[in-house]
Amino acid sequence: MREYTNGELTIVWKPKLCSHAGQCVKALPEVYDPKARPWITPDGASSEDLKSQIGLCPSGALSYYMNEDQ
Repeated sequence: MREYTNGELTIVWKPKLCSHAGQCVKALPEVYDPKARPWITPDGASSEDLKSQIGLCPSGALSYYMNEDQ
């Protein structure tokens, strides 16, 4: 499990669940770049856009939590 934060929201990626469908890259290429390290840069989109995109992840490999909830 890996976590990436923009300060407000933290994306949780579970690589073992990832089906590599590419929905994240297609939806928000400014955030998800499989050739970059780190490959997720949450500062590339608003927290609302991130939440919407994460909800579309077909494998459930992506989830999030709001940092104030922790």
